[in-house]
Amino acid sequence: MWKPNQPGTTPATPEPQRPAPSVSGGAPSFEPARPTAPTSSPVSAAAGDQATIGKSLIVKGELSGSESLYIDGKVEGAINLPGNRVTIGRNGQVAANISAREIVVLGKVRGNCRAADRIDIRAEGSLTGDVIAARISIEDGAFFKGGIDIRKPGAGDAPKTPENSPEAAG
Repeated sequence: MWKPNQPGTTPATPEPQRPAPSVSGGAPSFEPARPTAPTSSPVSAAAGDQATIGKSLIVKGELSGSESLYIDGKVEGAINLPGNRVTIGRNGQVAANISAREIVVLGKVRGNCRAADRIDIRAEGSLTGDVIAARISIEDGAFFKGGIDIRKPGAGDAPKTPENSPEAAG
């Protein structure tokens, strides 16, 4: 019989274990499903690894790092967080070029945005500037003024030419 949480019998990688259904005609019982971690790239920071710039803070200069960032204050300059998420909160006011894996706009952004994955402008959000991303989402009620350049993930800055296209590499 299966007995959970016995000392010394914990496997190296915990996996849900299911007992074999009984042959005596009883209904099989299974262990409840455990919540799994969100599937994300290994480069992205864990949910708890997020820095915050609060409402009363004003930052002027260049921001760079290796964790996600939530901005609810004012930022002027440049934001470079490759592989991470930048969220501009409802009170956030950003006058900067932003480069990140994912950018979520709930406040106001004035500057160009480059995202390796996606840019999401929510209903309360405002973005004035050019956008380069693999995906973009603009909710009803959001404000956007600028150009959009959709690029496939991993395309980089190189324009498609016959010598560097995937067909020529083969």
